[in-house]
Amino acid sequence: MNITDSAKKYCGAAFSGDAPGLCKTDPEFVERFANFAYDEVVNSDDLDSRTRMMAILAALLGCQGIDEFKVMLPAALNLGVTPVEAKEIVYQAAAYLGIGRVLPFLSAVNDVLKARGVTLPLEGQATTTIKDRVEKGEQTQVDIFGDGMKGFSKSGPEESRHINRWLSGNCFRDYYTRTGLDYKQREMITFCFLAAQGGCEPQLTSHAAGNMRIGNDKAFLIKIISQCLPYIGYPRSLNALRCVNQAEEQVNK
Repeated sequence: MNITDSAKKYCGAAFSGDAPGLCKTDPEFVERFANFAYDEVVNSDDLDSRTRMMAILAALLGCQGIDEFKVMLPAALNLGVTPVEAKEIVYQAAAYLGIGRVLPFLSAVNDVLKARGVTLPLEGQATTTIKDRVEKGEQTQVDIFGDGMKGFSKSGPEESRHINRWLSGNCFRDYYTRTGLDYKQREMITFCFLAAQGGCEPQLTSHAAGNMRIGNDKAFLIKIISQCLPYIGYPRSLNALRCVNQAEEQVNK
């Protein structure tokens, strides 16, 4: 195989152990994918390895790429993602993907961490209680999306108002208020969850705008899309780019 020096260097830093079996069965594919994903894409911008890997893990959750997730998680840990950060990415995914799709990934993280000698459970990251969960969650929504979110937990038709309350109390309180990841990182991984699973373009546009409001600007989001592209494909990447452009128009109004 004709793997570029840059790709070899990246793989050497990220991966350990024997070469994957595909090198023997599908060498031409491996050559092209490795040169693209581990050289051309990785070297297309100045995104740091830790952020890149966090985005890739989130994207693999979103597209249900469990086998590739098992490959990339050790690489992410080798490149600076901490066990707490890896766990927080998976925990937060439950709010956007549902436990039915997240449970295999949580088991995979546990298996990898145990194999590395990490003691489980990890130190707790919760900062709120059951009593203040809705209030704190709604404040998080305001912090990210603006004052228009004030009163969100009590808004909407009576028959479905409980879902808005859950969104504030569960999604934004139970996950976003945890330590381990900051708001910018949490909005970035949410963007990746939504982009990778597809069919969530309204929410993706909203969260692209949320990212921009807290400092993850358009240029940054394009870098994130670019780094996730080898793992989620062109259609969903192009859809994400369109949502970023729409979000920019909303934020600049």
